Amino acid sequence: MAFVPPDDGDGYDGPATLLVGGEVLAVAVHLAGHLEPLDGLYHWYGRIDGTPDVVALKEGGATTGELAIGDRAPAPVRLAELDVWGHVQVNGAGAPPYLLEPVDVDLPF
Repeated sequence: MAFVPPDDGDGYDGPATLLVGGEVLAVAVHLAGHLEPLDGLYHWYGRIDGTPDVVALKEGGATTGELAIGDRAPAPVRLAELDVWGHVQVNGAGAPPYLLEPVDVDLPF
C-alpha cells in the first residue's frame, strides 16, 4: 500500500535533496513520523516522488542515502521500494530531515 501523508499538519511535503553515493538530486518528498515508545526513537517514513533519475538510482540497486531539507543536516534514509506509481518508499529512524514542533512534557516526580 502506498504512503498517504496525514492531514493533521505533522510531517513535511515539499522539496528536498537526495544524496546517494556521488549523486545529488533535487526531489519532492511526502514525509510523516511518530515517536516509537519501544525504542525511544522518532521513526519517519513516506515517499520520494518518482522521477527518471530517482527510479534509475533505485533500479540500479541503491538502498540507502541521505535526505536534506533546506539548511538542516542530512538524515540517513533507507530507500525501501518502488511502488506501483513509480515513487520510492523511504524510511528512517532518529532525527528526521524536517523540523519537528517542540513538545512540552510534564514528568511526575
